[in-house]
Amino acid sequence: MAKIKLDIHDIFNEGRAIEEALNGVIRDAVEKKISSVEIIPGKGSGQLKKYVLRFLARPDIKKLYHRIEKDDKNFGRVFVHFRF
Repeated sequence: MAKIKLDIHDIFNEGRAIEEALNGVIRDAVEKKISSVEIIPGKGSGQLKKYVLRFLARPDIKKLYHRIEKDDKNFGRVFVHFRF
């Protein structure tokens, strides 16, 4: 089961870079038919995770994936699952 990992907690203060990274990883997963993407916004204040979840909730993005899963053991991880 192929998986892509995206760690964005290093670019937390670069809005455009975060958006580009998220867009890129979702498009990559769709093109290569990857089954899941692990996005790591880190723990911090939770603002970055909220940003990621808002991004994933956008209608143009939401139609590309099957479901999202918030890691219950690690607050700083979000999984995006695809179905092809």
